[in-house]
Amino acid sequence: MTKDPVAIVGRNGMGKTTLCNAIMGFSPPRAEGSILFDGEEIVGVASHKIARRGIGYVPQGRRLFPSLTVDQHLRIASRGGESNGSEWTRERVYELFPRLAERKSNGGAQLSGGEQQMLAIGRALVTNPRILVMDEPSEGLAPAVIEGLIETFKLLEAEGLAILLIEQNLGVATALAERQLVMIGGRIAAETTASALSGDPDLQRRYLGVEPLAH
Repeated sequence: MTKDPVAIVGRNGMGKTTLCNAIMGFSPPRAEGSILFDGEEIVGVASHKIARRGIGYVPQGRRLFPSLTVDQHLRIASRGGESNGSEWTRERVYELFPRLAERKSNGGAQLSGGEQQMLAIGRALVTNPRILVMDEPSEGLAPAVIEGLIETFKLLEAEGLAILLIEQNLGVATALAERQLVMIGGRIAAETTASALSGDPDLQRRYLGVEPLAH
C-alpha cells in the first residue's frame, strides 16, 4: 500500500461520495467490482470490521453528534480502534489540534466549522488507521482554516499515514497530492499529476468545469 497521498477530484454528482460509501461498506458498489485493502477483498465486509482493519473515514459534512462533547466523541471512537503502530490517543489528538483541547467540554453543535472538521479528523485518528479516507474536508471552510488543515494533512503524511483525499476543491487536492485521479460518471476517467492539472487550464475546464487556478 503506497504512503503517497492520492486525490480523487471531480464535479458534484460524479460519484465521489458513493465511492467512499462503497469503500466503508455503507452501501454496496452499484456495479460488479472489487475493493481490495492490503490484498484482501472488503466488499461485503461489515463497516465496523472495515474500520478495524485500518481504514479511517472523515465523512463529508463531518457528521458529529450535536449533544456529545469533543472528549466524548474521541472516547467513543477510540473504543473500537486497534493499534496499528501509530498509537493515536485522545492526548495526541489534543496535541495535534490544541483548539480541541480548549473546547473538549463543548458539544459538537457548539463548534465552528473548522473545529468540527478537526474533531472529525481526530475521531478517525483515534481508531489508529493505516489509511485515512477524507471526503470533501475543505467544504464550507474559510481559506485560512483550509490552509491549516493542509498543513495538518502534510504532517500526517510525514508520519507515514496513507491518505485518500476526495475533493472538489482543486487547490486543496493539488496542494496535498501529486497523484490525481479524475472521476466522471462514477468512473476514473483520467489519471494525471498535480503539476500537470494545476498548470493546464484547458484540462481543468474539461474535466472539472472550473475556472483555472490562479498563479
